[in-house]
Amino acid sequence: MPSISLRIKLDPAGRIGSGKIDLLEQIAASGSISAAARQMGMSYKRAWDLVEEMKRMFGRPVVDAQTGGKHGGGAQLTDMGEMLVSRYRAVEEAATRAAQEHMDALQAEMAQPQETALPD
Repeated sequence: MPSISLRIKLDPAGRIGSGKIDLLEQIAASGSISAAARQMGMSYKRAWDLVEEMKRMFGRPVVDAQTGGKHGGGAQLTDMGEMLVSRYRAVEEAATRAAQEHMDALQAEMAQPQETALPD
């Protein structure tokens, strides 16, 4: 089934897409940047770099990370991080609704058997 994948350009700051949003959702679900990174099959450094990139883009943190210690660390989304996920998913949902008729038509075309030319 066709689906839409969005990348929103935030010129000149950068862009936000499903990968960064998925990371934020995994951090929210697991309470940990390292656990989110493992779940997504990326290194902790890559996840941390993406979190820092989003912080630079928006001028404020999207994740509040607590360093480890006797009781361990943790991470949670800031209000900015929660708003970012919510707004991105709303845009994604609106785009999917707007394109649904065309995606259905594309799916129907893909399901049609291909005509093969017979030799003369």
